[in-house]
Amino acid sequence: MRGWRKILFIAFCAVPMVSLFAYSSPLTNKVGADFIVTAAPVYVPLAELRGLERFPRGAHLLLVHDGKAAPLVSGFADTADADVSFDAKRVLFAGKRAAGDPWQIWELTLSEGSVRKVIDTQTDAERPLYLPGGRMVWAQRTPAGFRVESARDGHPPKVPFMNPTGGPGVLTITYMRANAFPAAILADGRILFESGFPLNQGAIPELYLVYADGSGIESYRCDHGRARWGGSQLSSGDVVFTHGSSLARFNSMLAHEEPVAAPRARYAGAITQTPSGDWLMSARSPAETHYAIQMWKPGSRSLETVLTKSDQSLVEPVVVTPRVRPRRFPSGLHPWSYANLLVLDSRLSLAGNLKLAPTSVRLESLDADGHLTVNGTAPVAPDGSFFAKVPGDRPIRFVLLDRNGAVLRREHGWFWSRGGEQRICVGCHTGPAISPENRAPEILQRSTTPFDLTGASLPTSPRNSLPGGSSR
Repeated sequence: MRGWRKILFIAFCAVPMVSLFAYSSPLTNKVGADFIVTAAPVYVPLAELRGLERFPRGAHLLLVHDGKAAPLVSGFADTADADVSFDAKRVLFAGKRAAGDPWQIWELTLSEGSVRKVIDTQTDAERPLYLPGGRMVWAQRTPAGFRVESARDGHPPKVPFMNPTGGPGVLTITYMRANAFPAAILADGRILFESGFPLNQGAIPELYLVYADGSGIESYRCDHGRARWGGSQLSSGDVVFTHGSSLARFNSMLAHEEPVAAPRARYAGAITQTPSGDWLMSARSPAETHYAIQMWKPGSRSLETVLTKSDQSLVEPVVVTPRVRPRRFPSGLHPWSYANLLVLDSRLSLAGNLKLAPTSVRLESLDADGHLTVNGTAPVAPDGSFFAKVPGDRPIRFVLLDRNGAVLRREHGWFWSRGGEQRICVGCHTGPAISPENRAPEILQRSTTPFDLTGASLPTSPRNSLPGGSSR
């Protein structure tokens, strides 16, 4: 036996026939390709953002082929979180050999049915996603919550690694004391992940972007307020996600989300496209307890039930077809323990532009135990610009001050900069709709050396004084 026939023979022999017919549905053929789903007696949406278990009574992956569903792999107590490789030859998944084991990352080779362990850790490793260039990302449970990590996937790339996004060992992607869970890898190579808003301390689910070296952290869009999660990217480039009872999308031409006119239902997110362009998703009616796999043709008024099981939720559908490989991100990080941040006009903000120009900015950071540290203040030029050297790889936030040291505005959440990152922001949380003025920032006309807010020097040192003796 070769290819799919061999795989299906192995899968079918591992489960009684009554289970197969319980999952049978002729509508699965309408998908136009095989697909994989996670089946669970209990599914708790957003549990991961509280550091809890999404599948408290276990889960298993099903391969749906020719109208029938069978376990994707045998010999595991639990399996979930399937991600198909770009060439559709392999599948990453989270699995437990024994019920008491932590979730770990495994890979199935579809042509052989062979399984190998990719990640071996002491705590849960979940939601693996393939990156281009022979790497992968996943969510690793830590005492401070789930964080996104990256490592080689065991398949050498055709081109050399570009450090620090490549190479041996594990690379931390998110740097905060809060839960972060990867959702998708976008076509431009960035990682779409879920966390709370405000970042590092909020409880509203939100979608964020970060590059594969952990730099460039930002909200996907800045029209915050409603919970959104389950993001995935369509072939059009749009990112679709759920609010729970509705769907919406991010379009590259818009600075805010756009509603999707889909039928009313409870959606679990993680939408995938069929070869014909229809949407395959997990949804249920408000009266139902369990999610089913539904298919929706954009523009139609109803969902078609593709696969259902009366006593289990079916979530996270993934179509087994080749897909476009995302771009590989060439990291530009320097081998520094700090980052340089240039803000062009701190007076600008989506919360409303400041009428009173700040004269200084204070940097606050969190140490490894989550304790707040004040790293000092830096000057703000009359045009609102400032240039600061900040500690890398730790949560930071800025506070704008007037000439008397009173707070004009503070960031409610936290962000980080990777060590060696050099970043320019238009303003304070201005969003993608605001572009910078075509002028040289006044702070760089004073000096091209960033003001040191790493904590290496005291605020009263000579370097921290403006010309004329006034305090910075």
